[in-house]
Amino acid sequence: MSFTIALSGLAAAQKDLDVTANNIANVNTTGFKESRAEFADVYATSIFASGRTKVGDGVTTSTVAQQFSQGALKFTNNSLDLAITGEGFFALTPDRQSQDLTYTRAGAFKLNKDNFIVDNNGNYLQGFAVDPVTGENQSVSLSTTQPIAIPTSAGAPRATTNIFLSANLDSRELATDAIAFDATDRATYNHSTSVTVYDSLGESHTVTTYFRKTTTVPPANAEWETWVVWDDVTGLPIQGDNLVFDSSGNFVPAAPPQTVTLPAAALNDPLNGYLTNGAQFATDVVVNFRDASGVREPTQYASTFDVTNLSQDGTTVGFLTGVDIDAFGRVLASYSNGDSAYLSQVAMVRFANVQGLKQVGNTSWKQSITSGEPIGGQANTGTFGAVNASSLEQSNVNLTTELVDLISAQRNFQANSRALEVNSTLQQTVLQIR
Repeated sequence: MSFTIALSGLAAAQKDLDVTANNIANVNTTGFKESRAEFADVYATSIFASGRTKVGDGVTTSTVAQQFSQGALKFTNNSLDLAITGEGFFALTPDRQSQDLTYTRAGAFKLNKDNFIVDNNGNYLQGFAVDPVTGENQSVSLSTTQPIAIPTSAGAPRATTNIFLSANLDSRELATDAIAFDATDRATYNHSTSVTVYDSLGESHTVTTYFRKTTTVPPANAEWETWVVWDDVTGLPIQGDNLVFDSSGNFVPAAPPQTVTLPAAALNDPLNGYLTNGAQFATDVVVNFRDASGVREPTQYASTFDVTNLSQDGTTVGFLTGVDIDAFGRVLASYSNGDSAYLSQVAMVRFANVQGLKQVGNTSWKQSITSGEPIGGQANTGTFGAVNASSLEQSNVNLTTELVDLISAQRNFQANSRALEVNSTLQQTVLQIR
């Protein structure tokens, strides 16, 4: 009996050594979780045997339990390196159409030849679909996840539909409406300002707005005519609404608000010469005398002409300039034309019993009966951890502790070997009795 007990002790000590050696070997493995060998004693007896004199039957390995404690973060210069602080796993699939999910904490991701985010083994990082403007996810069901792609192609151009302009018009200026407006004659207007706009193909154009003060007889409010010229087509200026100011220099808005409208039909007409590249405007281009929020309006003070707001809502062709991933896992792409768009949200997964997950290698796990069903969710909400871009989670192995455990396992192995040796000596002694 003592022989088999000593053998079980040797097997347990060997298992402890194996687990410790594996932990030490993976001390620099990104996302690795250390394991701990857990043992239980073996005891068997019949109902008629005396429990007072029964000796145990040795030891057995109960389980090799992984410890999912947080590893330290290592910061990098790669924005696609991701680490989780808190609970959760990244979800991966072996191909773009598969729903065979594996789970990992190793976030050393990169782009493949098709611009999809993958790990070192080519597995695709999964994400939830989001609104490209707000970044709000549309679903957190794992059945709706899809591989995350980072398009490097140009951002589509967007034709200008609105120009927002507010300025201070100098009340000390003299009226210039005695003669006809001529964009080429500085004497026929008081102020002007220009903005770059874009057509449907992303080509830039210059829209110049002119202001000229009209003759006003007090106590009437002061008025300014507005004119707009497209590019250098000065022979076809478009007149807009007059801007009216009271004696305090405050804007007196009308209903509807004052604007200058460049009709899409006129812009698209090849006879006018506004567009020469085949572009077409689907809607009118409107110059609004206010800012985009409607708060800032023109003024007329005894001060120099000053543009206080000038913007437009079109964009030219843009190219990818950067990718940012926030703590919620939202992937934001920035383009050279000033546009930005949310592409996806990194899917987070948690389990009721993480120690029940089945190891499959490459620092990955799969669902098992004891782990429970995977639960998808959004990072940095509820019990899900936050996503940290440009960082990696290091192994949670404590090398000092492992070296101490290694010495302890070695002593246990030596002690059980000694017990086996003593048992062999006793049996040899019995065999030599004459």
